[in-house]
Amino acid sequence: MSSLQPPTLDLVVTLAAPTFALADTDGQIRAAGAQGVFHADARVLSSAVLRLDGREAALVAQADAGPGTTHFVSPAGPDRALRIRRTRNVAAGRIAEQINLASLAAPVGVTVTVDLAVDLAPIDVVRSGGRATPVAARRAADGALVFRRDGITVTVTADRAELDDRGRLAWAVTLEPGTDTTLAFTVRVEDPAAVVHASARARDWSAAEVRSGDRRLGRLVARSLDDLSALRLADGDDVYLGAGVPWYLTLFGRDSIWAARMLLPLGTRLAAGTLRVLARRQGTRVDPGSGEAPGKIMHELRRREFALGGHGPRLPAAYYGTVDATPLWISLLHDAWRWGLPEAEVGGLLPHLDAALGWLAGHADPDGDGFLEYLDASGQGLANQGWKDSGDAVRYRDGRTAEPPIALAEVQGYAFRAALDGAALLDAFGRPGGARWRDYAAALSERFRARFWVDAGHPALALDRDKLPVDSLTSNIGHLLGIGMLTAAEERAVATALGGEAMSGGYGLRTMSALDGGFAPLSYHCGSVWAHDTAIVAAGLARSGFPAEATRLIDGLLAAGEAFDHRLPELHAGYPRAARSRPAPYPGACRPQAWSAAAAVLMLRTAIGLEPDVPGGTVRLSPLAGLPFGRLEARGLEIAGRPIDVTVDGTATIDGLPAGLTVS
Repeated sequence: MSSLQPPTLDLVVTLAAPTFALADTDGQIRAAGAQGVFHADARVLSSAVLRLDGREAALVAQADAGPGTTHFVSPAGPDRALRIRRTRNVAAGRIAEQINLASLAAPVGVTVTVDLAVDLAPIDVVRSGGRATPVAARRAADGALVFRRDGITVTVTADRAELDDRGRLAWAVTLEPGTDTTLAFTVRVEDPAAVVHASARARDWSAAEVRSGDRRLGRLVARSLDDLSALRLADGDDVYLGAGVPWYLTLFGRDSIWAARMLLPLGTRLAAGTLRVLARRQGTRVDPGSGEAPGKIMHELRRREFALGGHGPRLPAAYYGTVDATPLWISLLHDAWRWGLPEAEVGGLLPHLDAALGWLAGHADPDGDGFLEYLDASGQGLANQGWKDSGDAVRYRDGRTAEPPIALAEVQGYAFRAALDGAALLDAFGRPGGARWRDYAAALSERFRARFWVDAGHPALALDRDKLPVDSLTSNIGHLLGIGMLTAAEERAVATALGGEAMSGGYGLRTMSALDGGFAPLSYHCGSVWAHDTAIVAAGLARSGFPAEATRLIDGLLAAGEAFDHRLPELHAGYPRAARSRPAPYPGACRPQAWSAAAAVLMLRTAIGLEPDVPGGTVRLSPLAGLPFGRLEARGLEIAGRPIDVTVDGTATIDGLPAGLTVS
């Protein structure tokens, strides 16, 4: 098996989770790279090649009609007697194609074929550049083609076509001048063992509309919301977001939590579903193989063991190797409560809050030094278990790789915030322990101040196994801004460190300083730009009183959004931004990716400065100074289940504010 991850960014995505198609730009699905139709972690169609009289159809233009539909069209011209339009529709567990042929000026006689193949390759095999043995077809009594292996059944039906056991569909077509015909086939998937399922609801958040003097923001939000709708998955009645296409279309603790948190301005339903889905899988026992521990929130859910290629990690189907999902879960519960999640729904999750806080006080700090840290005890899991989870992500300034156990800077910030957020919930619902967790947060802040700051004047990325600072300058420290853990002077030092050209000189915030020894602009975590990371840091900068630095980062992402057709990828390269330049893609990035798409809503929230406290009866509105995006209207946002409209134009106003709330 090859360990080379196939490129994805040039492929055309047609998506309706948990099913999606990845095709070449001409609409063909060829037996190459990551191309195929996938359903719930398996490739259910490995090729679908359209030919006319034995030659591949030359379809050169494509157009999206929403995430679940893509059109591929032949070029027009005076020498072409036949126009071809191939339309691909994807729904959960189904792909349907229509091939419209139109005779333009002369009679046409042509044999149309579509050659299909099925290999049912697991997604991790595809991701590693491998292939699986093709599945042989058999004919059903009704003439359909049936492919079956490992409990998955793929059934192909076609109108007016001849089907053979090799997977070929064939139509003999005759057209008079000025007439057309449409050929169609459908692929259906039955997968009883799938661990992810489609949402049955049409919508799980409000239909927001953004109008801005800077039109890039509105375009990015609109496309992002379409993609997020297509990424929805469900566990019973509870909806959450799959992390991204193609590699991570499943439940990811950290990613699903961050995306739900970013979308709180559109309502609390997604947050509530995400919280409950993860609470049902909260750890109850100690298992070094999976990383499970009592109270811990899981990292990733798969149908089977997930291999990361070659001799790399092999993750169990239910994997808990994440140090940050648990504190982030606590803060999502708190934030959803402040945005108006009904008290009954919050109350139903309080036992899980107690368990998560218990993990924070115990298993999260195995050596008792007061910091959250991680170490893969299995030898088969992820070596790094923060959001930068590649094996070489934690590097010193000189480029050396740090050895675990690792205590990450931003994770201490998450723990600080989770302790205060948990305390607020405990107090509000009459449960004991609030004072303990406020004391925990205060002590953690002091420990951090004593151990993490380096001579260069900023916090270290992490502490290594010897409790020494990993002294590189990274985006991680930006997650500490605006959470109350740092003093005003410390926040200014962080803003200064991140606002320089070495960190903010690309299309967003670089994950590592361009001056550090480990910097590589096309690496996964050591110099690339991640949209969600940039948006989180921009929001922190704005909360801390650094609007110019926040605006620069948002502007970089908006420019990247234009270059990527308003669909921000998982990450892009950290090369310098210059006149007439474009951001360079990362070849194997997921796109769409949930937290990259949700970052558009967080940028909108940062621009208008919306901060509700429904239990406290107040809403704060503090737009970015200087109106950097011009007049801004955000219609169809939601607080406490009620639609609101926000307008920023010299002054900031809210229309539709629920009764009992006042603007502060």
